[in-house]
Amino acid sequence: MNCPFCNYQDSRVLESRLSQENSIRRRRECEECGKRFTTYERLEAMQTLVVKRSGRREPYSREKFRAGIVRAAIKTTITADQIEELVDAVENELVALNKQEVKASFLGDLALARLKDLDQVAYVRFASVYRQFKSIKDFIEELKILQQE
Repeated sequence: MNCPFCNYQDSRVLESRLSQENSIRRRRECEECGKRFTTYERLEAMQTLVVKRSGRREPYSREKFRAGIVRAAIKTTITADQIEELVDAVENELVALNKQEVKASFLGDLALARLKDLDQVAYVRFASVYRQFKSIKDFIEELKILQQE
């Protein structure tokens, strides 16, 4: 592991612990400059392809999925830890399915189901992009459904 400060190639692991469900947190110390830093190791299962609406396939990207959730959650009560838990829960479900391909709509449904329980504003924001709302009427219909539940 290269040191992020001096780029030296060797570092010593001071502490390792299970972080979230899919990662190991390691506290390291550079043997050259002595500075400490943290790394996370994540188990990478088989690569899942996401089938877009257009039929195009692309590899699942945790960062891209997480960025969509973060955009929806801006200025809401959702914490960074809750976002990570949501992304981990969706990834765990993908691993459990053990499929090589999943539809983007399936990922969107998984995210919406979890966002509904966390924050209604984030839910509507995510739904507006995911379901491609075209007018205010689409928002109102979604809000009525949300209000009935």
